[in-house]
Amino acid sequence: MSNEKQPTTIKKYANRRLYNTGTSAYVTLEDLAEMVKKGEDFEVFDAKTGDEITRSVLTQIIFEQEGKVGQAMLPVSFLRQLIRFYGDSMQTLVPSYLEFTIDKLTNEQQKFREQFTSVLGSGPLAEPTRQMFQTMDEQARKNMAIFRQALSMFNPFVGGAGAAAGGEAPVTAPAQAGAELDDLRKQVGELQRRIDGMGGKD
Repeated sequence: MSNEKQPTTIKKYANRRLYNTGTSAYVTLEDLAEMVKKGEDFEVFDAKTGDEITRSVLTQIIFEQEGKVGQAMLPVSFLRQLIRFYGDSMQTLVPSYLEFTIDKLTNEQQKFREQFTSVLGSGPLAEPTRQMFQTMDEQARKNMAIFRQALSMFNPFVGGAGAAAGGEAPVTAPAQAGAELDDLRKQVGELQRRIDGMGGKD
């Protein structure tokens, strides 16, 4: 819609200072982090070249937040696995999976907050804490199952159940298309094996 609020423009200068054009004031990475937490959208541009550098600035914010004592969220094992995906054939699918997972967590965050509050407000913490993390683990497994189902929509050629149920054989593709489908089949199969491996870790 034409009246939809536009993202605030942040300019980054050569001296690394950040300028909020909405408030006409210099801001810090911590200020930008607070804007994100409040749901305020912004885009960051290099003041000299005009290039958009929002991704790199958001990465810097995460780096700063991870460096604070007692605030780190990203496990070392996750960071190692993420690095391994760079340059891998599955790299293009990783952002979609991470977005999908974070979206599901965001949708369920109120439920988790209520459970966490009930844990802190009770007496013995062992059993409530165990129940809370069981719920989170169950939700994570559901997310994995939904993502696998979504992947199967892009890989309808694995397993002959669909063709058998329909009673019809699939139309034979040309030789070139067949080679491309074989390659796609291998790529999706590899991603599913990796997802199964991650989902099976307790």
